[in-house]
Amino acid sequence: MRKVTVIGAGKIGSTIADLLVGSGDYEVKVVDRSAEALKGLDPRVATAELAIDDPAALAQALQGAFAVISAAPYHLTTVVAQAAKAAGAHYLDLTEDVAASRIVRDLAKDATTAFIPQCGLAPGFITIAAWDLCKHFEELHDVRLRVGALPRYPSNALNYNLTWSTDGVINEYCEPCEAIVGGKLREVPALEECEEFALDGVTYEAFNTSGGLGTLCQTLAGKVRNLNYRTIRYPGHAAIMKALLNDLGLRDRRGLLKDILENAVPATLQDVVIIFVTVSGLKDGRLMQETYVNKVYAQPVGGEMKSAIQITTAGAACAVLDMLATGALPQAGFIRQEDIPLDAFLGNRFGRFYAGDTQPNAALAAE
Repeated sequence: MRKVTVIGAGKIGSTIADLLVGSGDYEVKVVDRSAEALKGLDPRVATAELAIDDPAALAQALQGAFAVISAAPYHLTTVVAQAAKAAGAHYLDLTEDVAASRIVRDLAKDATTAFIPQCGLAPGFITIAAWDLCKHFEELHDVRLRVGALPRYPSNALNYNLTWSTDGVINEYCEPCEAIVGGKLREVPALEECEEFALDGVTYEAFNTSGGLGTLCQTLAGKVRNLNYRTIRYPGHAAIMKALLNDLGLRDRRGLLKDILENAVPATLQDVVIIFVTVSGLKDGRLMQETYVNKVYAQPVGGEMKSAIQITTAGAACAVLDMLATGALPQAGFIRQEDIPLDAFLGNRFGRFYAGDTQPNAALAAE
């Protein structure tokens, strides 16, 4: 069996471990600094209590691993990547942090193993789906990516529940966002350019957030008129977050904002992930548009209910790992999400979560 080390025993890291060990094809170890978090893992998963901010100590713990998947907070991404390179292991992560991904790309230049950052939902699957649509056109005009992990039953002023990393949410709401506007690569501010749209009779808003495009800006530079990524929320969310971050100055006090959100906004397993990609351009000389739309709901994994954001993020990382392990992806250097064929991804046993518009689990809906 392939040995895989997962860094981080949080919501996503634990789900990755469950999926991999449940397949019977991977020997899984999870590393986390929290003994309490490690206690809740499947007993088939090996554990190591270790501070992961020391690249040398972490590299030692990674010796013998086929691959390392970082599900740690975004600010530890580069530490894990450096340790993976030192240990000679393949490296995958879920980060949406643009600066960290650039460092990972540099680390991959002379690596003898594969470095595949941004293997989650957005960036990650959204990039794979968008690139597949882009290949259908002779000339690209506009490429719009929209993703949201939303509560099915919003009941607070934010119209939101915590379903994944609070640090990650705050980071994507604060950092500059890459985009192509009028054919030129730009950085645009987060939480701006808010738009509204309806899907299946429900109204949503979408606004700029950081990191969701992955490497698409570089891939499509000079080939598209407009390219942007926006996060989907229920109407009113962006205005409140702008007030918190800008008017109350919590942009510069992220630790305090995290504490407020985690103590005031409950988590939920009753969520839905919405994926919405629209591409327009010329096909056979005609102006045409193609759209990919999907919804994924919470469902059981190994007998335990997991949220939609857990299974889409973890499932995407596991699918990419599986493709790497079977030789379907290059074995060294930097690998973009655009290098992963959509059909092969959806045909993978872990990519199956994205295969269709799955309805919410009846047992969960009855809660």
